[in-house]
Amino acid sequence: MTRTDTPAPGQPTAAPGQPTAAPEQPTAVRDQPAPVPPMRADARRSHERLLAAATTAFAENGADAPLEDIARRAGVGIGTLYRHFPARLDLQEAVYRSQVAAVCAQGEELAGSPSAGEAFAGWLRVLASYLVTKRGLAHALIAARGRDCDVISACSQIMRDTAGRLLARAQQAGAVRPDLTPMDVLMLVHGVVVATERAPEQADRLLSLTLDGLRARDADQP
Repeated sequence: MTRTDTPAPGQPTAAPGQPTAAPEQPTAVRDQPAPVPPMRADARRSHERLLAAATTAFAENGADAPLEDIARRAGVGIGTLYRHFPARLDLQEAVYRSQVAAVCAQGEELAGSPSAGEAFAGWLRVLASYLVTKRGLAHALIAARGRDCDVISACSQIMRDTAGRLLARAQQAGAVRPDLTPMDVLMLVHGVVVATERAPEQADRLLSLTLDGLRARDADQP
């Protein structure tokens, strides 16, 4: 008896004498981007200089700082800037990601210090300093991409994770209140920064008062 192969449901049937077509790849596989080739050393240096220059320019002049000034600070031409960042929004997003990564990296370093309470307080000061200098960069990204866009969501999650690790360690050491959550901490620091936007010299004093309020009651005892 001759065996007849029956195609699986949804699989195209080949004409007699013709090979059966291979099943179509899933959409997720078809749409996967090709690997990005690594940058040459000179291109990587230009990229890093542009990020550093943009970070300074955005801190000094806001998210609308002139791109020509950023290129000049980086020591490259405006064409080089556009090759790395075709639109202002691309540069804003790259700076935002790099700043958040740097702040969280400092949190990871502080997490290894002997005093969990001092590590927690030290990172909150680092976080406050970052929030003071970002000068509307997050607002520009939210206005263009939406509050739930990938860059805002991913960076917010990284910040919560870092705050959570430092907070949990400080709570286990009895240095801060046990009822605090990472969101409480981030919102309190953000509130201090917003409240002192026109009087930045008051930020450190208010942050110190906030930290006093976060301290566990037992930690106040000699």
